[in-house]
Amino acid sequence: MKQYDYKKGLTTGIAAYLIWGLLPIYWKLIESVHAGAVLAHRIIWSFIFMFLFILFTKRLKQFWHECKAIIHHRRNALIVISASLIISCNWLIFIWAVQSGYVIQASLGYYINPLVSVLFGVLFFKEKLTNAQTISTILAGIGVLYLTFSYGVFPWVSLSLAVSFAIYGVLKKWIDIESLFSLTLETILLFPIAIIYLVTVFGDSYGFLNESFSTTALLMASGVATAVPLLLFGISVQYIPLSTVGFLQYIAPTIMLFIGVFLYKEQFTFDHFITFMLIWISLALFMQSSLAERKKDRKART
Repeated sequence: MKQYDYKKGLTTGIAAYLIWGLLPIYWKLIESVHAGAVLAHRIIWSFIFMFLFILFTKRLKQFWHECKAIIHHRRNALIVISASLIISCNWLIFIWAVQSGYVIQASLGYYINPLVSVLFGVLFFKEKLTNAQTISTILAGIGVLYLTFSYGVFPWVSLSLAVSFAIYGVLKKWIDIESLFSLTLETILLFPIAIIYLVTVFGDSYGFLNESFSTTALLMASGVATAVPLLLFGISVQYIPLSTVGFLQYIAPTIMLFIGVFLYKEQFTFDHFITFMLIWISLALFMQSSLAERKKDRKART
């Protein structure tokens, strides 16, 4: 486990969540393509992008060394396999939700996710929360529960997104492999499955379905759109506590919420407003407490 580096961890984490927050616009641009085909293309082009990136940075030899090490390390191999399956499920649910007009439900899922990440941080990594951080977590939980019950339906989309990505975060924190290599390995494992799916289901069209040049280009560029924020996220979880990573996640669903309401005209009720305010109050309280704790640590070391 690397030592905490808050500047590096926060910078990469914020960048990742900003990109994720804007991704609904990207997937909405290719809503004419079946969600399963979009997922398969994400996997295929992510692998191609990652492999080319490794070649360009002249790290192929190091990558093969990591591959051999994982083959002989059962725990890490199981983690990589599990991470690849979990993240592919998360991708599919998110793509389907955006294409089906459930951007606000997806936003709710990523509001719930930080709470699950905080819980996992305490359970699996024995991370400690101050009283103020505990209160902020409870306050955010109240906001999410309020919106969940006022929504009137069981939020399976939201909960699936929240839990799957929280598990992915735990797996990435457990594995002692550089983010670049672990993500490449995850896409390698999924690559043949994606190819078989496209050939079997879509035949010679391979999921492009005679789409326009712009749609085809967007499908091919999905590897970059997918890999870059995941790389940033993988770096972030190595340098800051998982509980802090969890609260940074509020950046993405807030952007999604605004996109759903103002760009795609999804309904935004008074219940949404109450939840939004509670969550941002809790976020401000949590971050203020985290900054205060770091100041105390600096003083104690000097």
